[in-house]
Amino acid sequence: MTDGLHLTSTRRTVLKGLAGTGALAAAGFFPGYSNAQSAAPIRLGFQLHRTGIGASYGRWYERTATAALKRLNDGGGISGRPVEIVFEDDGTDPARGAEIFGKLATQSNCDLVFGALFSHVVIGTAPRAAELKVPYLVCSEGHHVASGKLNRWTLQPGITDVKSQVQAMAPWVSSTLGKKVTMIFPDFAFGYDHRDYFSAAMKAQGGEVIAQIAVPPTESSFTRYFPQIPAETEVLYHVMVGPAVLTFVKELGEFYGSGGHPQLFGFIDSLEAVDFASPGLEFLAGSHFWEAMPRYRQADATPAETAYRAAVGVDDNGAATGDAKDVSTYSHMFSVWETLSVIKAGMEASGYAGPADRAKFVEALEAMTGFAEGEDHPQGAKTFNGKTHQAFGIQNISKVEGGRLNVVHKTSIEDGMYPDEADYTTQPL
Repeated sequence: MTDGLHLTSTRRTVLKGLAGTGALAAAGFFPGYSNAQSAAPIRLGFQLHRTGIGASYGRWYERTATAALKRLNDGGGISGRPVEIVFEDDGTDPARGAEIFGKLATQSNCDLVFGALFSHVVIGTAPRAAELKVPYLVCSEGHHVASGKLNRWTLQPGITDVKSQVQAMAPWVSSTLGKKVTMIFPDFAFGYDHRDYFSAAMKAQGGEVIAQIAVPPTESSFTRYFPQIPAETEVLYHVMVGPAVLTFVKELGEFYGSGGHPQLFGFIDSLEAVDFASPGLEFLAGSHFWEAMPRYRQADATPAETAYRAAVGVDDNGAATGDAKDVSTYSHMFSVWETLSVIKAGMEASGYAGPADRAKFVEALEAMTGFAEGEDHPQGAKTFNGKTHQAFGIQNISKVEGGRLNVVHKTSIEDGMYPDEADYTTQPL
């Protein structure tokens, strides 16, 4: 047990889960594996936001990783080797993130590290990955990877970035909701990406961001910010993170009361892990949210999405199976599942046998051009840019109707594509 909960599928737990029968366990053989006694497990480190402002995400990222790991090992692991995950809590803190990355790589002897979501943690950790020459696969959304700000050892293959997301959706927002926008966003790297790239995307559509309101992510009350919203605002664009997201949305509703208010367009981050049936959220009816993966099961849900939803223990409303109050971070946590699928593909393509092959693993990922929709990638197909280390996928715009979110617009992958800003393949490994 580590201080970050080695919830792991430790070697013993992994093999026990795979044995199927006592006779197979005694013999040392498992379906899909070579002799388990001679096939050392592949160890993956997981940089987990178990505490701090990312804790609600971390809880569901851990559940998703555990479910994805079971599926992976039930299918024979990676190249016939069982896989285990070592979880360590980074406190959603950049300094702690770099520290536990080093611990996972050097003390826990992990082959690579993945899982981080919050941008400031990713940015603070990435230099350590380059220093140790250990692959770092982030489940974040910041533009820091594709911008060239980080390094060749850092990749984002399982989820799109903010620049792609807002570029894809700005045409719909501009043509459907309005052109004069006020933005409320968290005062750190992730928020700055929204500020910069949505402002540019709206300008390209003939719109304008008339006010930008930055809020510290640790803020617990927001009423003092709302008077800064200009009266001529047509669209209020909000993206909030942290433990007080429900307070933010409730106080916004109290501010506007029963009177008129701008069209509301939010990123689901503002209500991830929050029940839409919570008292005080009634004013959200008719408003719109971005979602990467729709929380509520849609009528056109694919068999792959349905299987994924069941595997991670989420019901049709986006809550934990059997506990309607335990709402998932469904729009983000798929990135953990899909990143693990990419890790398997990259290791098998590179012939990965151990730490000496880490560079080959990176090169194998850089050679990939995309991922097909299916059980490995239930959110949808992805295009992968090996030069910028960034995945591109579809985005969903959902409307609050009858206390749930219904998808009303789906972008194409091409809508979110933009010119390369970096080429990591030119950097030495």
